[in-house]
Amino acid sequence: MKFSFALMFTFFLLAVPALDAAVYKGQKVYVKKCRKCHGGGLKVAASKRMTEWKKLLNKKNKGIKLAQLHLDSKKAKKSWRYFDSKKYRKRARHLKDFMVEYAKDSGNVPACN
Repeated sequence: MKFSFALMFTFFLLAVPALDAAVYKGQKVYVKKCRKCHGGGLKVAASKRMTEWKKLLNKKNKGIKLAQLHLDSKKAKKSWRYFDSKKYRKRARHLKDFMVEYAKDSGNVPACN
């Protein structure tokens, strides 16, 4: 009984940091790939509501809607290669978590350095 409780507690401690990991990873993606053109995370994330970010970066389409916005814009020509890549589609879910966490109607403020 004690062993199973200790085992459950250990798994719980290992799982807790993973819950916040996607937002952190999304922030890293934003800083590395988006900040150069869009500036700080507050400016962009707070430009849309949570539901708008969820639609642009939903799990089903792997962020294709946001990518298409960039691919259709000549101003975003420097980012075309990234948004047309497998790497972007793989990281879009983390970017979504970051953008939704700090959306206009979330009440949260990011600290992008």
